[in-house]
Amino acid sequence: MTVCAIDVTTTATTAPFAIAADGSYAARLAGEGDARYAERWTLAGEGEAYAVPLPLSQPEEPDSEVLALADGRVLIHRRVAERHAFALLYPTGAAAGPRTGELQLGSVAAEEGLRVRLLPPCPDGLGAFALAVGDTGTAVWQVAGGAFAEVARVPGRCSGGVWLDRAGRMLALDRELEGAVKAVAVDLGRGGEVSPLLQITEASEDRLLLADPDSGLLLIRSDAPGEPRLGWGVLGSTRPVRFPECLRLEEEATPFAVQPGQALMPETCGVALRVGEAGLALWRPADRHVFRLGAPAGWLGGTGLWTPEGRLHLPYATPQAPCGVLGMNLPAAPPPPVRLDPPPAAPAATRPVPLQQAPL
Repeated sequence: MTVCAIDVTTTATTAPFAIAADGSYAARLAGEGDARYAERWTLAGEGEAYAVPLPLSQPEEPDSEVLALADGRVLIHRRVAERHAFALLYPTGAAAGPRTGELQLGSVAAEEGLRVRLLPPCPDGLGAFALAVGDTGTAVWQVAGGAFAEVARVPGRCSGGVWLDRAGRMLALDRELEGAVKAVAVDLGRGGEVSPLLQITEASEDRLLLADPDSGLLLIRSDAPGEPRLGWGVLGSTRPVRFPECLRLEEEATPFAVQPGQALMPETCGVALRVGEAGLALWRPADRHVFRLGAPAGWLGGTGLWTPEGRLHLPYATPQAPCGVLGMNLPAAPPPPVRLDPPPAAPAATRPVPLQQAPL
């Protein structure tokens, strides 16, 4: 992917932007007001990133959700009358007729109090799932990449959504049940079997924000230290969750991207955080140091993607550059402070021994 170097500011847009699991494509709702339409970005390839609009005969609602798949199609979730409808959009390339093809997938009934939203892209790149949260239970629906069907039902109200493996089988959700919020693992390969994932203390709220399947690095938010704080741990490790002091920033920080490919080395993974409304920070667990950087002008929704080599790509859109990607590396951490020990004390002067007392 070719990236563009631009001036950086601390201004970000709020447009939703979703990057495919393999980083090949991305999607967002473009346009303004009543003239919204889906837009697909091509990120991988020989040239620079470029965008393809996917308009239909009617504009999209501002609350529609989009998700890019690895095959170049864009999944869209719309609220249509009394149902939540899902469809795939793709460019037709025809010289005449509609420029956008549409394949209807299925729908979920819009019951009273039911909230439906898309989950992050499935790691396999082709599957897509949605979360339907009711008053007492949460359903996980597969909406693309297989049969359109409910694949799991979890007691309690769930939020979040983090994939724990590369196969798209293990899904972590933050479940609110009996007044407590704990992250649980849902095995979609075993009918939605639920098992505990995080429980730092019995009374704490423990949420999983991000995970890297290669290294096992977990980014966590918990109030176990006495206030909500960012921490990190390792999946399957017996070591406790750590809450670095350097992550206690004045503004709320939310991790949005983790460097992949660092097998069995979670401390070396680069982590990108969105700070406040538009700030950017980079961090690595081994360094214990946070770098505050300027985000690109027109940064899209606080999103980005790490490469295994440690380069972070940030998408942006401005009137002058409607489709651009800024690349940056994680700066080298400053060396640890040098500890200067005081010089050793001079030995006390020895008293001369009288000759008659000297040893033979």
